[in-house]
Amino acid sequence: MKNYLNAYFDNFRGFSQEVWVLTLITYINRAGAMVMLFLTKYLHDNLFFNLTQIGWMLFCIGVGALFGNWIGGKLTDRLGFYTVMLGSLFLTGFGIISLMFLYDFVEICIGLFLVTAIADTYKPAMYIAVSNFTNKKNRTRALTLVRLAVNLGIVSGPIIAGLVIQKDNYDMLFWIDGLTCIIAISVFMLLIDESKIYKARRKIHRERKLNKVITTNQKIDINFVIFLFASFLTAFLFFQLFTTIPLYNSDKLKLDEFQIGMLLALNGLLIFLFEMPLIGFLERKTFEATKIILLGSVFMTSGFFFLLFSKSVFILVVSIFLITLGQILLFSFSNSFAFTRAVHGQEGKYMAFYAMSFSAAQILSPKIGFSVIENFNYFSNWLLMGVIGLIGIMLYYKLDKNVRFETLAKEV
Repeated sequence: MKNYLNAYFDNFRGFSQEVWVLTLITYINRAGAMVMLFLTKYLHDNLFFNLTQIGWMLFCIGVGALFGNWIGGKLTDRLGFYTVMLGSLFLTGFGIISLMFLYDFVEICIGLFLVTAIADTYKPAMYIAVSNFTNKKNRTRALTLVRLAVNLGIVSGPIIAGLVIQKDNYDMLFWIDGLTCIIAISVFMLLIDESKIYKARRKIHRERKLNKVITTNQKIDINFVIFLFASFLTAFLFFQLFTTIPLYNSDKLKLDEFQIGMLLALNGLLIFLFEMPLIGFLERKTFEATKIILLGSVFMTSGFFFLLFSKSVFILVVSIFLITLGQILLFSFSNSFAFTRAVHGQEGKYMAFYAMSFSAAQILSPKIGFSVIENFNYFSNWLLMGVIGLIGIMLYYKLDKNVRFETLAKEV
């Protein structure tokens, strides 16, 4: 046990102070993002909107996320990640507080769109920030560390939010959510030396020259386009874990809220225990990112095919394990792969497109999944997800093959 713990914590060593600061502010920001967790309940129970109206409001959030990622990438390339991250956190903080003063349907739709768009400019900038303070050897682990902070924030956020709602209703929730953004800004400004940013930019410029895989005169990177489509498909599967699968657990397996929550917690627990050690091991072995991503898509797709035969909790646990393993392999190495495909000076745009593939999947996945279930059944939905997963596997296989040929051509 002691050896495992030592090996486990070894995976958290070797990062710069800036990476740890970025991890900390990401955790603060995600743990404080409480309003969105209880937004549906707030809109229905407190403001008395019907489900159709709430559906449109959630749609505005999805569109805002798409727009925010896109504009965030452009602004990062023009202004740098430091300015974009500070601006995003500052404006998001005041934007969330202002939402508590909106009561009209149209006003709330516009407000949610704007706040989400501003908040999501943070994502491409954060990816670039982490990449600028890492090197090729520890970049994937660093991005995984930030993802771990996001997951921990998602776990602790609902607990804090539930306690706040019980004591002070929803008003305090808006204030805490907004103020955590301001706290994150303060931590960022106090602990990150802005002068190091310019050194990091020069370092990454040299690295890009040595490891360039795309010529700047090439307008379209076909392999990156394939990667984006495949990322969209696998993200489409992933979001089923938090939308249709919990409903299936309740309707078909007759599990109660606590049991459903425990199954969802299994996903977070597996990530917390095994993601960093696994990613550290794979980084040390220097496996090609495309092969790991391909393997991850196989695991995730297998998880949905297992659901076709899910008549017991045991099969469901196996399915969640496979989906989680696929999630770990896919998303950890996809982040770093997207960055390596970026043309120097356009890293923000490339990371924005990558983030947008997830935002689009987040909009469409639950809508299509619930429509299939309502008009057909759960079996049809799992079959559809399996087929979508197989298409994703084929695209990742094509990507791996293309990248191998690309590498051989460079060596010749």
